[in-house]
Amino acid sequence: QVQLVESGGGLVQPGGSLRLSCAASGSIYKIYTWGWYRQAPGKQRELVAGITSDGITNYTDSVKGRFTISRDVAKKTVFLQMNRLKPEDTAVYHCNADIHLSSGRRFEFWGQGTQLTVSS
Repeated sequence: QVQLVESGGGLVQPGGSLRLSCAASGSIYKIYTWGWYRQAPGKQRELVAGITSDGITNYTDSVKGRFTISRDVAKKTVFLQMNRLKPEDTAVYHCNADIHLSSGRRFEFWGQGTQLTVSS
């Protein structure tokens, strides 16, 4: 069984920084892509940032230049460094991973989410 566990959320003032982490555990052969998604109250879940197994990254326009996604392949962990935070970044952040299991099957997994609140 695979689990994705996020950490690092909290309350931060506008302009501040925070780093989210998401660690995968279980019978994992390879992680192909990671993604950070967020969902604000009353809004649809959106992809914030993604990173492929080749290290290629992509970002939604509203976070470009402020957020950075990275990963530690050996530790099966993905990070989201968030700088110059804005109140509109407030949301529950979920990590997502496309994982090839040791059994040979491939699935998409989600973490439980971590709350980020940007407020003074």
